[in-house]
Amino acid sequence: MFTGLVEAVGRVLSTTRRGDVTDLTVEAPFADEMKTGDSVALSGVCSTAVRIAAGTFTVQLTDETMKVSRFSLLIPGDRLNLERALPVTGRLDGHLVAGHVDGVGLVLSLKKGRSSAELWLNLPKELMRYVVYKGSICVDGVSLTVASVQGNSCSVAVIPETLERTTLGTLCAGRKVNIETDMIARYVEKLLGLSKDTEPSAGAAGALTQEKLAQMGW
Repeated sequence: MFTGLVEAVGRVLSTTRRGDVTDLTVEAPFADEMKTGDSVALSGVCSTAVRIAAGTFTVQLTDETMKVSRFSLLIPGDRLNLERALPVTGRLDGHLVAGHVDGVGLVLSLKKGRSSAELWLNLPKELMRYVVYKGSICVDGVSLTVASVQGNSCSVAVIPETLERTTLGTLCAGRKVNIETDMIARYVEKLLGLSKDTEPSAGAAGALTQEKLAQMGW
């Protein structure tokens, strides 16, 4: 589990295809503090360190990860937002982030002002149902709050600190970013029987419905 609060920015050293996985080696400030098996989010993608070397760590990415994220576009020298897994005793300062990317968003614009920047994104239509005004969204591993929603697009406000300490400050129109929507919204959708993978019997007696939620005071 992660929070969407970036610890550091790392640099891609190499990507190597090995059978049905891709080895991704990253240079990171905290690599020497890691051990094999540690979980780390790479621009929002939860990964497991399989090798640790001086100042670097290597993770393995599956075909599914390459398909749903923007990582098929990675090249050596690219920068990634890094966050190690949240310890049980840690504070949840961002929002609940699983590191399971839902899809890829397209940057429409990044307008920088004196005190903040406005980042506009175009998202796949199927993800917009989970994006709500003042809700949480994770963009390339960064926890952000939705400022507005228009059709298949949404905007978020980004403070100078985030622009400086993450890769978001270098975004421009046409760039692609990893998107993870609010996981709580997905659970609610499933319980209400609204998700596309819900079993046909979900509306049977005993299932959670909007009427039952109302009766329980929700």
